[in-house]
Amino acid sequence: MKFEKILFHTRFRELALNSLESILALKNAGLREVVLVHVVPREDVGFVPYGGFLKEEAERVKEIARARFEEWQDVISQKGIESKIRVEIGSPNAKILSIAEEEGVDLIVAGRKKRTAIDMVYVRSHILDILRRSSIPVLMSKYMVQFEWEGEMLTRVNDHIFQRPILATDWSKPSENALKALIALKGVAEKIMVLHNIGTKISKGVGEAGLKALEEKSKTRLKAYCETIEKSGLPAEFHLSFGKTAPEIIRMAREHKATMIVMGRTGKDWFQEYWLGG
Repeated sequence: MKFEKILFHTRFRELALNSLESILALKNAGLREVVLVHVVPREDVGFVPYGGFLKEEAERVKEIARARFEEWQDVISQKGIESKIRVEIGSPNAKILSIAEEEGVDLIVAGRKKRTAIDMVYVRSHILDILRRSSIPVLMSKYMVQFEWEGEMLTRVNDHIFQRPILATDWSKPSENALKALIALKGVAEKIMVLHNIGTKISKGVGEAGLKALEEKSKTRLKAYCETIEKSGLPAEFHLSFGKTAPEIIRMAREHKATMIVMGRTGKDWFQEYWLGG
C-alpha cells in the first residue's frame, strides 16, 4: 500500500489550510499529488420548485473556491508536490467518492465541523457516510481539538499527525489492512503503537485462569504485529488494555501521546456500535 495521491476535501473552514499542510508531510512517504476538492451543495445554489440551480450564482461560488485553491497550490508546490483542483456542484459525499474513483487516489482526507468537548468523540454523519461507502482509506483530519482530560480542559494542535500513530486492532482482516496502511507511513512515522483491548463482553465470566490465558494470547499476537512493523524498518511497541473498548482506545491514545488513531473500517460489534451505529 502507498499514499502517492490523495484527495483533500475542504469547506474552507478555519484552520483548513493548516490541516492540509500537516498532511503534506506524506511527501516523505511518497506523496506525489494532491487533488483539492470543494463540493458546493446543490441546495446552496438551488431554487424551487423546479429543482434547477442558479447558474450565475453557482459560477460565482465556484470561482471563489478556485481562487482560494490557487493560493493553496502555491503552498503545495513549495513542497515539490503536484496538485489539481476539482470544484463541483452536487451531493458532497457522492461527489467526493466519485472524484476519488475517477482520480484513482490512495487516500481521502476530510475534515469535520468544530465541536464541543461533550461530543468530541463522535463522528459527524457525513464522515460516517463516506466511511461506510468508500473502498479507499479515509482520514478524518482533526488539526485542533478541545477536550476534557482528568478534570482539565485542554486544547491540542496536531501538526505532526503521522508522527506517532496508534493502531487499534481486533485481529480482523480490516485491522490487518490498517497495519499495511501504517507500514506505508515509513518516512514520516517515528514509532507505531499497536493496541488491543480485551472488552468487558469478552472478559466477563471467563474466570481468572481464562482471563490470564486470553491476556497471554493477546500479547503474543501484539508481538507478532510489532515484528511485522519492525521488519519494515519502523520502531513499534504494543499495549494491552481492559474495559469498554472505544473509551479505552481514546484513553490509551491520550496517555501515550498518539497523533492519530488507525482502525479497520469494519470489524467487531464495538466499532459498528460506537463509530458507525445510530
